[in-house]
Amino acid sequence: MLILNITNWNELLIGSAVGISVVFIALVTLVLCFEGFQRFIVKSTKKKVAKKEGKKEEEIVDIAANEIAAVSMALHLFFNEMHDEESNIITIKRIERRYSPWNSKIYGLNNLIQR
Repeated sequence: MLILNITNWNELLIGSAVGISVVFIALVTLVLCFEGFQRFIVKSTKKKVAKKEGKKEEEIVDIAANEIAAVSMALHLFFNEMHDEESNIITIKRIERRYSPWNSKIYGLNNLIQR
């Protein structure tokens, strides 16, 4: 059973273009579906919250994503830095390393034999 009967380059290019366009159309359709679903969920959630609190839908304030991220990061830093007190003393100890041919510069790749 032969699926594609391509005999010349023109048919191959047209088939490739059709395939690529189908993929991009499918991706654009999925993006639009997800955007529409997101808008629907946000509107229905705002209506439920407004009905629950007895407010109108226009009175609900939207907070930007960067503001939420800043507040979340501030709370994270505040609660995680409460656990210990640091001494602010830095100690540097010198350790003598044994000779190893792996870190020796004489075996590097830049040593060229000169004639």
